[in-house]
Amino acid sequence: MRGVTEAPGANNADLPPLADAPPVADLPLLDDLMPWSVAPLRFGRSWIVAPDARTLRSRWDRLAAAEGAEREALFRPSRARTPSSAVAALPGQRTGTARWAREPGPCPEPVRVARGPFDEQLLLPDHRLIDTARPELWRVVGEPQLFAVEQGYVPGAAGPALLVTSALPEGRSPAGRPGRIRPLFRRPGGLEPNLAPGLLGFLGERYGHEVDALEWLAWTVAAALPSPAGCRVPLPADPEVWAAGVALGRDLVDVQVRGALSGAKPRLPGGRRPYVRAAVPPRPGALTYDPADEALCLDEGRISPVPAEAWGFSVGGARVLEQWFAHRTAPAEPGSLDAIGPAVWPQEWTSELLDLVTVLALLGAREPEREALASEALASAGAGSAGREELRAAGVLPPPAGSRRPASVLDHQEEGPEGQFMLL
Repeated sequence: MRGVTEAPGANNADLPPLADAPPVADLPLLDDLMPWSVAPLRFGRSWIVAPDARTLRSRWDRLAAAEGAEREALFRPSRARTPSSAVAALPGQRTGTARWAREPGPCPEPVRVARGPFDEQLLLPDHRLIDTARPELWRVVGEPQLFAVEQGYVPGAAGPALLVTSALPEGRSPAGRPGRIRPLFRRPGGLEPNLAPGLLGFLGERYGHEVDALEWLAWTVAAALPSPAGCRVPLPADPEVWAAGVALGRDLVDVQVRGALSGAKPRLPGGRRPYVRAAVPPRPGALTYDPADEALCLDEGRISPVPAEAWGFSVGGARVLEQWFAHRTAPAEPGSLDAIGPAVWPQEWTSELLDLVTVLALLGAREPEREALASEALASAGAGSAGREELRAAGVLPPPAGSRRPASVLDHQEEGPEGQFMLL
């Protein structure tokens, strides 16, 4: 598709990790400080995800109406899922557990997911359709849960190493690299922070005040450093550096979750607001940027003002706006369920795009500040930053093995395959 930049390093996913160089190598890994992490979801078939609910219901109805070989072909079987697979229901979802080939049941209510960086779409939450759904994540989703999504390492790529979403994340970078999904809390309702035991107490003594899970997350979003071994987190000795990072991180997190922390929808400073100057055509084919007019162009459609920071904002080496556009306009195989979608560009997509431009512009404007803070925190690695040995001496590292596993949160029976209740 025109207008989409291929991410550098996209073909390096199978290369072995490189070694970290000092002083980065002495910084603790996020994997040790937020011990419970989950690998990315694997949908297995792209037709179960879409930007709008109407499309998903139409695809479901089309598949349910098909029979025999046509149904099999439309389903797109994999080794993990076929129309005859028998699986348990996803936690918290009322979907059928009878084999899909025999009893599809009604279309489930789509749920919000983060398909990629800043791209919230909808998913059919039927376990019979999803290759690898990660049920342990479904058990802890919901307010006030936040998910820190560690981006797959791309050498030299610009952009943050850690993103935050309140939606259930797929967990892959735009380049297709697997990251790690780290829930902020191990239990529903914001209970039991997903942190190495003793870490918050260590930080409280270090910075002279009680540190909670959200303050930790804010610092990490602002200061986390990408490395081949995974994100590393500097813990500076200077409380003022910590406080500045936390303040910046809170702002970044609030923008990423669309104002859920502050209760105020993100807005550009100075009263600026992107709006549609020329209507988006029914089926735009290319996304380009006019820097002179600060205009985002969807063929002859124009949206402005779009700050250059929004257009250039990248994650994992790929422009976020280009990826968002590609997910909505890439051609689908004729006759497939993926080909079922809106006949023309919906107004809702334009509204979503305007909101996305605002989010990326705000984040992009503060990216130099975030990079400077991360560099300052890294520079402190040789001047009092808490390294792995100090954390070991404080009993924070290594985290106990149990902290790397999901907490037992089952307080009710979950329906297993063919309507049988699962043994707890």
